[in-house]
Formats: sequence, structure tokens, C-alpha cells
Amino acid sequence: MAGIVTVEKGLGPEGRIAVVRFDRGDGVNALSPEAIRALTDTARSFEDDGDTSVVVLAGAAKAFCAGFDLKDAEGRARRDLDLGALRRHLKLGPRLTRAWQEVEQITIGAIEGFCIGGGVSLAVALDFRVMARDAHMRLPEIALGMNMSWQSIPRMLPLIGPARTKQAVILADQRIGAEEAHRWGLVEELAEPGGTFDAAMALAAKIAAQPPLPVAMTKLTVNRLTHALDDLASHMDNDQFALASFSADHKEGLDAYLGRRKPRFRGR
Repeated sequence: MAGIVTVEKGLGPEGRIAVVRFDRGDGVNALSPEAIRALTDTARSFEDDGDTSVVVLAGAAKAFCAGFDLKDAEGRARRDLDLGALRRHLKLGPRLTRAWQEVEQITIGAIEGFCIGGGVSLAVALDFRVMARDAHMRLPEIALGMNMSWQSIPRMLPLIGPARTKQAVILADQRIGAEEAHRWGLVEELAEPGGTFDAAMALAAKIAAQPPLPVAMTKLTVNRLTHALDDLASHMDNDQFALASFSADHKEGLDAYLGRRKPRFRGR
């Protein structure tokens, strides 16, 4: 994964900003299992970093992230796993989003192009999101016969409320444009196309100029209060996903996606 996930530290006021770039160089920027592991390790690498106050996470120039890579060999192989092996493999995504949520530093996502599925899960695990005005989000999981997992729903609820969360997740083909995402509260700031990184860095500079310890303690307090019941609310995420993976509708959803056709779901 060398070069796909890169880290640069010592930027901004007093050198307290770090930039993490995730770019597979393919214009899609999907999350392969290997990429998920690299991004998880990167988030955890900040655990003992007392010199960094803010971490900016940027995707590719034309795509923040296309979500889980359904065409990746390791990802496709999970269709043949038994239930026990599948449950272990399905821990990759939740580990990723949990690792980014638990970063002690303030985290800011710079979203260009599109942000889909697992990319949205990653984005809502961050503290702030800056989105290009021509970018969009989409949650296609249900259209693929899957549930929305990775503890995404408990993170979306405080941001946009129950009705909007249902709308975003259930209406899987609906694109959520930047203006709509901003109006809903899914993103905090909009920027001109190509300008999200600079806007995220400007916000990071304002945060980095504040006293680091109260900032970190405030984040921890807000997150603990907001997400106190997350594990209770989403402890079945993986098992729901595993169960859905054995359904005929999931097979149909994947086959339709890979075959570029409209799926026919039968509730089986």
C-alpha cells in the first residue's frame, strides 16, 4: 500500500496539522481490504502523537471514495466463506471507522467528486466534512441486498435525524448533492470544485491555533455523549450483514451490479 495512503506531518500553525491522502490512482478510490487495513493503521498511528492537533483526510482529486471494492479478489472471495470466517472478515470495516472516530486529534474530510457507501461511513466517522459543490454522496448498500453497517447509522442519526437517515439509506439510488448534504447537516462546509483541500486546511489552521489539550478533551466529551449508545444500537451490524450475505437478494444485487443491469428482488 506504499504510496496509496501517505502521511505528511508538521504543517500549519506550529506544525500541528497532519495530512493523510488516500489515492489508489484509478479515479474510483474504492476501499479494498488492503486499503482498509492501511487506513486503519494510519488512524491508529496518531495515538501517541502529541505534536499533531488536526488531521485532514483527503481522497483522490475526482473521488473521495467509492466505498468497498466489490471487484477486489479478497473482497469477492468472502462470498464463499463460511459464517464464522465471514463474521471475522466483516470486522474490517467497523475497525476502520472506529479507528478514525477514536483519533484524539480533530479530523476533517476533504470530499471531491463522489463519496459512496463505505466512503460515507468513513466520512461520518470524522469530526468535520468539507465537500465540493459538484460532489455527491450515495448509499447503495440496500440496492445490493445488504444492510448499512460499519456503525454508520448511529453516526448519521445525530447529524441528520431519523427521517433523513432512512431517506439516505433506504432510497439507495438517490444521490445526495452537496447543497442537500449541507442543508441536511451531513457536511459542515462547501467549497468550489477542486478547493476542498484548501478549505479543509483553512479550517484546520483555525483549530490548530487553539490550545491542543482543551480541544482534545472537548472532542472526547462530545463524542462520548453523542455515541454512548452506539455499540448497543449497532452491535448486530456484522451479523445482519452476514445474514443478508446468504440471501438470494444479495446474490441478485451483486450479480446485477457486476452485470450492469437492474436487479429483481424477491425478499428471499
